[in-house]
Amino acid sequence: MRMTKMYRIRYIPAETVDLSSDTLLYRDEKYLITEWKPIKPREDIAFGISCVFLDKGWKISGIMGRDKTFKYWYCDIIDIDYHKENDSYYLYDLLTDVRVMADGRVEVLDLDELAAAFEEGLITNQQLTLSLKRSSSLLNFIYTLDLPSHVLNIIREKTGWECKP
Repeated sequence: MRMTKMYRIRYIPAETVDLSSDTLLYRDEKYLITEWKPIKPREDIAFGISCVFLDKGWKISGIMGRDKTFKYWYCDIIDIDYHKENDSYYLYDLLTDVRVMADGRVEVLDLDELAAAFEEGLITNQQLTLSLKRSSSLLNFIYTLDLPSHVLNIIREKTGWECKP
């Protein structure tokens, strides 16, 4: 059986990172759920769990501390390219990020990087528009639903993984 491969492609800084060492907990046509450790060791993050919404272009990650407590949600806006022939996912970082803190505060991040990437010709007009539309959709979701409970319910239902935020 072939192992699923996952890659994160970033524009700023320009890099492709192999995420295949992440533990794939579940996947279907709507979700890709993984558990992971930071690529570079960090004192503030021990591990995380991510739920990629394949139909929405969101990667929503629960960030966990060393004491196994929930720290915050980090949401990446992405474009996904799946290659069935080699079972590989390419997750293109569309630069805009949203952080949802444990107290419910919402922070929109990296809009300056999105603008710079477009000005420098690193992303297309279509990618800029896609990032903005997916960001808007995610923010509407956050403001109208309880994102932490919703994502944790999906993860629990699909994998049995438990966490108390």
